[in-house]
Amino acid sequence: MRSNMGCKAGIDFSRISADVKFGKDVRLAGFVNLYGCSIGDGSFIGPFVEIQKDASVGKRVKVQSHAFICSGVEIADEVFIGHGVMFTNDLLPRATNKNGEFKTADEWVCVPTKVGKRASIGNNATILCGISIGDNAIVGAGSVVVKDVSAGTIVAGNPARILRKVGEE
Repeated sequence: MRSNMGCKAGIDFSRISADVKFGKDVRLAGFVNLYGCSIGDGSFIGPFVEIQKDASVGKRVKVQSHAFICSGVEIADEVFIGHGVMFTNDLLPRATNKNGEFKTADEWVCVPTKVGKRASIGNNATILCGISIGDNAIVGAGSVVVKDVSAGTIVAGNPARILRKVGEE
C-alpha cells in the first residue's frame, strides 16, 4: 500500500506506482519513475530519476537528476547520489537465454549492492553490483566501482582506485 503522507511532489509527468513507500517530508521533482521501492524521511529525489522495486533509499538522502537505482540497491541515511549515477544488479547481463528467447525473471539473479551512511557518489559514477560502499566513503565523478570501498575512503577512476582516506591531505 502506498503511503505518501508528507510527500511533496512535483509529479506532473511522473510515474509513481501505488506500492511505493514514502517516509515523511519526501520531496520529488517531476519526471520520476518509482515502483516497489521505499524512500525514507526527508529525502529528495531529483528529476528523471528511476528507482526500481526492492530498492531502498534511507532518510535525508539526496538523489540528483538522471540517476538509476535498480532492484537490490540499499542506500543508507544521509547519502548523496550525484547526477547520472548508475547502479547495476546483474553480474552476467544477457537479453536472451541459450535458446535465443528473452530471459525471464526466473533466469535472472539480482545481486544486491549496499551504500553506507553519509557516503557520497559523484556525478556519472557507475556502481557494479555485489559490492558495498562504506560509511562516509566518497566515490569520485565518472568512476567505475568494481569492488568494495572501505568506510571513510576516497576512490576515483576506471576502475576506481583508492586515493586516500577522508580527512587526509
